[in-house]
Amino acid sequence: MRPLVILPGMPAPPEAAGAVLVRDLSVDGQRWAKGRRLSDDDVASIGRPGVEVDPGPRGAGLPGARSSSGHTDELAAYQPPFTVLVLEPGDVHEDEAAHRLATAVAGPGIELRGPVESRIDLVARDDGVLRVRAERVERIDRIDPLQLFTLYDGQAVARGQLVASVKIGPHAVSERLLERGLRVARARPPVVRVASFIERRVAAVVHETVRGLARDRFERGLEVRVRSLGSSLTAVLYATDAVDVMDHLGRLTRGAERVDVVLTAGAASTDPTDPFFVAIERLGGRVVRHGVPAHPGSMVWLARIRATDLLGLPTCGAYSRATAADLLLPRLLTGERVSSRMAASLGHGGVLIRAMRFRFPGYARELEAPVGGSWAGPTEAIE
Repeated sequence: MRPLVILPGMPAPPEAAGAVLVRDLSVDGQRWAKGRRLSDDDVASIGRPGVEVDPGPRGAGLPGARSSSGHTDELAAYQPPFTVLVLEPGDVHEDEAAHRLATAVAGPGIELRGPVESRIDLVARDDGVLRVRAERVERIDRIDPLQLFTLYDGQAVARGQLVASVKIGPHAVSERLLERGLRVARARPPVVRVASFIERRVAAVVHETVRGLARDRFERGLEVRVRSLGSSLTAVLYATDAVDVMDHLGRLTRGAERVDVVLTAGAASTDPTDPFFVAIERLGGRVVRHGVPAHPGSMVWLARIRATDLLGLPTCGAYSRATAADLLLPRLLTGERVSSRMAASLGHGGVLIRAMRFRFPGYARELEAPVGGSWAGPTEAIE
């Protein structure tokens, strides 16, 4: 692309049609925004004698740029000139480039909106969990002037929420650079997608004494968590001994009573002889992860028995506190299976102080949380 200085009220050369404004203009009182591609009618309007064009305080042309009269800037400076960029073969306008990149980046659960000020926005089509391939975002953003910016991977999002944007820095980009970014964006899985919540059957097994108001509060907390994410809580079962734990897990992981997700509370997560871990092994399952890299909730554990996933709640997470479990449960309720990768992904952003509440689903933002902005001492912990 190359600059061309236009003198209002004077005929412009043919290449002005299709050129791009680099600043906002007022043309006969009408605002023309920067980035606008001049149509034939636009060129005729600004070349009409007596036209009123206000290029603003920085309307001077570029030194040495050829003006529409063919004169240099020494002559053009006596009139209010303005600069446009003439696109040349191989240049792609910012709006087109941003739309092509956004289309390549966006996966399932995403809608495109815009352009607005040459930015294409990606919004969630449904409530769900945002999934971002952060390493590929960085690879795209290393290509100057491509810009892709997103919310955090694993963040719960609502329908219509902005989750990412694509923008091109200048008013045009070379096809060669754009294609480099598109090759990264088109790889699988998608760079940005929203995994929608699906209706799943969830049950809870508790191996501890919970009675009266505490039991009511516990069950209400589970109900709010599960139903707000679009699933159903089918049962809350209490176990007084290892036999009960075995029986409950057996019923909930096979046959007519099988559920998709079992939430547990009351396990001693560091004791390999705990009834939950013994039962999981005897039922043919396995513990996928003992603890996760996030706090509070670092003692959350993940397991699988056949087609059922298990999420072991920390004691604090069984009641009214927001923990790492409230980042994992939404993902399970999109149909994602427990895995070491799921657990490991919590590490980036896993310091779950109040400032990180935006990562949680809506219900968890109302739960108890640390009061400060850093781990200043015991008052910052919520376990």
